[in-house]
Amino acid sequence: MKNARLSKKFDWDRPERIFEALLTIFNFQGVSDSAARSYLAKHGLISWDSAASAVRKPNLCPKLKSFWRFADCHFDKTHFTCAKPEKISTCPLPAHPFRNGKLNQNAYSLFLFMRDVARNDLAGWIDRRIQECRPKGSFSESDANWSHKALIEPLRGVFGVSDKVLTMSLSGLLIGRRDHKPHWFAAGANLVAIDTLVHNFFHRTGITEACGRPHAYGPICYAPGGCAEIVRRLSATIDARVLNPSFPGNFPRLVQHALWRYCAADGLNVCNGNQIRDHFGCQNRFCRLFNVCKRKPLKVA
Repeated sequence: MKNARLSKKFDWDRPERIFEALLTIFNFQGVSDSAARSYLAKHGLISWDSAASAVRKPNLCPKLKSFWRFADCHFDKTHFTCAKPEKISTCPLPAHPFRNGKLNQNAYSLFLFMRDVARNDLAGWIDRRIQECRPKGSFSESDANWSHKALIEPLRGVFGVSDKVLTMSLSGLLIGRRDHKPHWFAAGANLVAIDTLVHNFFHRTGITEACGRPHAYGPICYAPGGCAEIVRRLSATIDARVLNPSFPGNFPRLVQHALWRYCAADGLNVCNGNQIRDHFGCQNRFCRLFNVCKRKPLKVA
């Protein structure tokens, strides 16, 4: 994974490096990778030092005083307005040429989280959260999503990032620290990111109906009986060491990634909306799962 390779170069004692890495990944939301890459190459990111300097200025909007007060900023780049329009002329958010105003809010929300919640030490915060939430003693089903509870749930407060984006961002960075922090690798290997491809795969095949709780795509994918739980249950039946002896036997992130690759146009391009019409069952007899798949349409005509 690209994120995992990058993480080996990080100085994890420097919050600006983690800030830059996470903010870069967050900028790939809602647009093609090539478009995001091109925009970032032209305009760049806000730096940690710039954000720190901006929030120290006098006559600052009260919403920028802390992470918790920043909620509901509502900055709108197009209409040049926000929740405190009387303060917008001195607000630092409009000065940064992000692709849209949500990314401006995202940048400052992430900065304030790292400053106020993680106390300028996100690596230390990650360490503490993992140590506090990691299962101790005998493992139970209720402990299965421990890393999600440890890291993703508190980071949901950062504006503009979904569980999927947070999971994808953190898992690669955590997995890349395996040589130095094995417990980080354990957390990253257990994180599961659910996108529409994996969700729709479970629906089309009938797996959701048979093994979980039928639901629409969204936060419920991470709830009991949702897609993430199904991935973890599948992973528990697969010994990933067959593929690589250095892998943990139970590797949910790898299973989720394999499912994504089976569906994605950039992967094997088998089970997706380009190949299967939403109102009809799949007719691809060359699919290896054809004889066991329920071939359920995504939508009812």
